[in-house]
Order: sequence, then C-alpha cells, then structure tokens
Amino acid sequence: MSDALNRYYLQAMGIDLWELRRPHVSSEQGLGALAKEVAACTQCSLHKTRTQTVFCRGNSNAKLMIIGEAPGFFEDQQGLPFVGKAGALLNQMLQSIEMAENDVYIANVLKCRPPNNRDPQLEEIAQCSSYLERQIELIQPSLILALGRFAGQFLLNKPLPLKQLRKTLHHYHNIPFIVSYHPAYLLRNPADKKQAFLDLLTVKKLLVEKQG
Repeated sequence: MSDALNRYYLQAMGIDLWELRRPHVSSEQGLGALAKEVAACTQCSLHKTRTQTVFCRGNSNAKLMIIGEAPGFFEDQQGLPFVGKAGALLNQMLQSIEMAENDVYIANVLKCRPPNNRDPQLEEIAQCSSYLERQIELIQPSLILALGRFAGQFLLNKPLPLKQLRKTLHHYHNIPFIVSYHPAYLLRNPADKKQAFLDLLTVKKLLVEKQG
C-alpha cells in the first residue's frame, strides 16, 4: 500500500497522523547546499567539458531575480553568471534603471557552459531544470526578468518565439515575470537596445507597484 493511500485510510478512520517536523533551513543554508550539489553534478554530458559550474551572483534577498540561458566562456572560467561582455552590458542596463548587483539575484537555466557557446539542448535543460526551480523557490523573488527565449520558454513551459514572449506579464508559480532580450543578442543587434530599455522600465514600474 502506498504512503498516500495509507494516510487516506488512517484519516478516514479518524486516526491522527504524526509526522516528523523538518528542521527549518534558511534560504542561505538551502542555497549553499544547492550550490554544492550543482558543483558535483554529472547528470548530463556538459560536466565533461566545463571548467566549473556557474551558480549565481548578486543578493539572495533581492526582489528581482534575473534568469539567463547558459554560461559562456568567461562565466565558465570565473564561476559567475554574466561576467563577460554580455555581463558588462547587463550591468549598464541595470544602472539605467538605477539598480546595481546588490539589487538583483542572477542565475542561468543551465549551470554548465555548452561547448562553443551553442544553444542549450532540450535534454540538458530537462536534466538541469530542478536546480533553477529550487533556486526560485528559495529566493522567492517578487519579480523575475527572463533574458532570452530559452529562459522565457523554461518559465512559461511553452516553446514560443521571443517575439511572442515579450510585452506580456507571465506567471511562474504565481511569481510574475517578463521576458526581454539577452544582452549577448543586444551586442549583435544594438538597434533593439531601445526595446530592451522599455522592458527595463516595465521591470522598474512593477517593482515599485509591488513595494507600494
């Protein structure tokens, strides 16, 4: 008999159920343990080519969580997300709405760099997704900014193009999120920086509304 069925019959007979209390684990403790778990991960083939895993940077108490797609060369070398040219642009983008690294928590869908910075593969996302899900659960942000279509598709669980993902307020487990351009894309297509800035203004507006 399954545990769930057993509990059902006990409740039906009016028998009180006793459950062991789980010890309280702070978000910092939980994130630390999760980071160690990620560092030892061998669930997909990317562990064979990585220099190190890339877990996060920023403030775990931040209201805004930013989610990118996958580490690049510099991220793989330093073990931090968004530290190359795309990271420098992201910092400038945040400064444009009067935010800094301490105001955000940054993570990626994948924790290991795909070889030659290729797109993440579906099986890699599937193997790695539980780590990001647990990060979001521990951070409990007020708002998520997804950068790039892979991050947006992961949160929405729909394979929509970026054009359809943008300019809409979505929800991931009751947490609102919006999707914008990845900084790496903006470096190749600077004409879309204005649209990205409009997305950032929406982010700032939503955060102000949350605080109000």
